[in-house]
Amino acid sequence: MLSSPFVEDVSVPIDADAPGATLSIRAWRVRGDGTGPRVHLQAGLHADEIPGMLVLHLLLPRLVAAAEAGHLKGTITVVPQANPLGAGQFAQGRILGRYHFQTNRNFNRGFPDSVAAGGVGSAFVSWQARLASLARHADIVLDLHTDDEAVPYLYLHTGFWPAGRDLAVALGTELVILWEGDSGGAFEEVVIDPWLAESRLDGRLVSTIELRGQADVDETTAQADADGLYAFLCARGVIDAPATLPAWTGTVAPMGHMETVTAPQAGLIVFDVPLGAEVAAGTRFARIITRPGDPASEIPLVAPQAGRLVTRYRDRLIPRGDIAAKFACEGPSSTWSSGALDP
Repeated sequence: MLSSPFVEDVSVPIDADAPGATLSIRAWRVRGDGTGPRVHLQAGLHADEIPGMLVLHLLLPRLVAAAEAGHLKGTITVVPQANPLGAGQFAQGRILGRYHFQTNRNFNRGFPDSVAAGGVGSAFVSWQARLASLARHADIVLDLHTDDEAVPYLYLHTGFWPAGRDLAVALGTELVILWEGDSGGAFEEVVIDPWLAESRLDGRLVSTIELRGQADVDETTAQADADGLYAFLCARGVIDAPATLPAWTGTVAPMGHMETVTAPQAGLIVFDVPLGAEVAAGTRFARIITRPGDPASEIPLVAPQAGRLVTRYRDRLIPRGDIAAKFACEGPSSTWSSGALDP
């Protein structure tokens, strides 16, 4: 337990499906003097996306120290492990936290429906509504995720661009993906919908932050990310401390310019180019060996158009139909029409 007069345990219970079971979302609220923006930080909404959990674990004591020193102007809610349902979903020694075992629902879809239902229903519905309630008064909401293997990047609604450049700079991300419309009911959507209805986006921000890949969990990287978030909070006036952020020189890609390449067959996948590489249209970036030992079984994967390799499939034995890679491109995608980028 954190012990400070500036920190309040605001953990919320959720309904559990199993008789007699109790679950809760562990959360802490660090209180400033009330003159700055209100912030909500969370990680692990997809329970198998680990890096953000360590980032917030490292950041929280620093936020408490800022409050105790009288430098915290805003109030910050921190949820280091947002998904108690998925956190226990181990199968054959591996955490499988993208989908809910009982319902096969993506943990980051359907939030508006669960909120509209008042959290009444299954444990899944209860959890989504309670998590959303922790962020309902915030002006800045940052949801820390990861991809399989990826360069760091941000999802931002078009209404927050270019104002959100300070977040990209602070975190050192070189790619921002802009979205609008329907995101499949992601957490980000349930936060922004009331703001859009009020036409009040000034001074506010919500972003899904993709912190590289699921295996990128180490102290040095996490500390750098925590430092970046701290600098961003200073720049936004949440913390009263100097913050000078340089100009941003990265790439902006509308959601509709993201190319997704799926595996036409199952097999051993071998990548030819590293993450972040710029690839010309038609260039082979990987191959799938469907029958190891048979050279004729190799299937080349090529870039649909010129672009930057943003994500790669983490395991090296890929099922048929799974996403092998995604590219950020200058032209419209041939594979995306609307909705969320991933299922």
